[in-house]
Amino acid sequence: MKTELKMIYWKSGKFWLGKFEEHPEIMTQGRTLRELEENLRDAYEMMLMEDVPENYHEKAIAI
Repeated sequence: MKTELKMIYWKSGKFWLGKFEEHPEIMTQGRTLRELEENLRDAYEMMLMEDVPENYHEKAIAI
């Protein structure tokens, strides 16, 4: 299942800055819009998996 979040972004000097509307605490930058999007995805993944140990298990469940 993919999550879709709204990216808010703007140009500041040499870099594009951005954050997620739903998670304003996640903010990053990139030299291009593509790099900004990649960095935001990475930051979001790190936030979700921050407390999870390396040897975790996965299981799909119906909701």
